Amino acid sequence: MSLPGRPLVPSAAQVSQYRADGFLVVEELLDASELSALRDRWEALFSHAWETGVAPDEVNYTPGVTPPERTRQLCNAWKADRVVARTTLSVRNASFAACLAGVDGLRIGQDNLIWKPPSGKALLAHQDGAYLDWMDPPNMTTCWMALDDTHADTGTIHHLRGSHRWERSPVGGEFHAPDDWLGHLRSATGVVGPLELVPIEVPAGGAAFHDAWTWHGSPPNERSDVQRRAVISHFIDARTRWSAGAAHPVYSRYRRPGEAEMDEAFFPVVWRADGYRTAWLDDFVAAA
Repeated sequence: MSLPGRPLVPSAAQVSQYRADGFLVVEELLDASELSALRDRWEALFSHAWETGVAPDEVNYTPGVTPPERTRQLCNAWKADRVVARTTLSVRNASFAACLAGVDGLRIGQDNLIWKPPSGKALLAHQDGAYLDWMDPPNMTTCWMALDDTHADTGTIHHLRGSHRWERSPVGGEFHAPDDWLGHLRSATGVVGPLELVPIEVPAGGAAFHDAWTWHGSPPNERSDVQRRAVISHFIDARTRWSAGAAHPVYSRYRRPGEAEMDEAFFPVVWRADGYRTAWLDDFVAAA
């Protein structure tokens, strides 16, 4: 385990495994106090109580409205809660991810909070990179962190080993509660035989990092007595610019007219090898 504010460097063996498989499992990343703080904020966030007074960019759950069996999601919850920000914008996560990806620095593209309730529905198998045509270049390195012990039958995330080297596929399928969570993967790739899907089974506080082009998703939670909660940092190369040819219905609102550079007010640099970090980040997360 490592403190959120301190850099964490993977071993050479971990880097090699990540680049071969397209993902890497880390059995311990968050310590007990960090886990406790995030769990304490969970119910309030999904009840739309925003600690900072600012809502997340995407809120895919409304109490009493969203079907209770659907997997719940908040995107860019770091803007709504500084406890979340302390984890998703941590130097630890970004430094480790940057070394795996072989880049000099990372900024946050988006964070996610995922809550799969008991007997909760699936999330579609997909490639993150397929959704990123509004970035130049499309890229992402993800740190997925479990708040509960995960098991193959509780709807944990699954990665398809080596699929980051496959042909890149377009967006397709129903992301939330698909009838067949592997349907888009098979139709996009033409693969009909067995798939080397690896369920991420880690204790609470464990994590998995994956590449933008690694196929991943999660089946339904088969258990009626266990929930599955995860906090996710989706990082992008600090040098990423806005794409000239595409826009995002939510995040392109943060693009300044006529500019290609991403504004650090909305996409802060979390860690860079030369020691740079967006100036206001440490004061912001210290308030947690």
